Amino acid sequence: MEVMRLHVGHFASKGIEVSLANNRGPGSLTDIVGKLGSKVKAVTVEESVLADVVILAVPFPAVPDAVSSISDWGGRIVIDATNAVDLPAFTPTNLGGRLSSKIVAEAVSGARVVKAFNTLAAAALASNPAEAGGRRVIFISSDDADAIATVSALCERLGFYPINLGRISECGRLQQFGGPFSTQNLIRID
Repeated sequence: MEVMRLHVGHFASKGIEVSLANNRGPGSLTDIVGKLGSKVKAVTVEESVLADVVILAVPFPAVPDAVSSISDWGGRIVIDATNAVDLPAFTPTNLGGRLSSKIVAEAVSGARVVKAFNTLAAAALASNPAEAGGRRVIFISSDDADAIATVSALCERLGFYPINLGRISECGRLQQFGGPFSTQNLIRID
């Protein structure tokens, strides 16, 4: 939860309203929301998916339970910020050759899935995106061009430099945990 709380701080600092949810209910988020300011509110999972863009940031094994109460995502954009990693070994989960984002897409039926915000270590993601005269890179992939444009614009607004890798089906392994872009903290010099 600490990683997402810090990342939510980026959104709030840019004046972006954020609805934060978990499976324990809004009351369990009172302390966190109180520290993040007036742009952040605690809601139920069902209320959270009313947003145009939803960031799914849960441990990969928890994805089915986290989204089980929503039967149709109605074309909303779901940013898959999960990583299929086995803990405590910190090794890629054996998915039988499948892409983790394709598994997430099956769980969020009707959503337009964008893989993003998953390749950076927690400290890098939580830090200021502006560094060394440039901007921290966020890799993005999706099978939906409009969703890529929306998430790219969001990354820009947050101060990151988005790099569109292309379709998840073609490029998803590049940013999946264990892939070549996993944990790469790159800065685009402006």
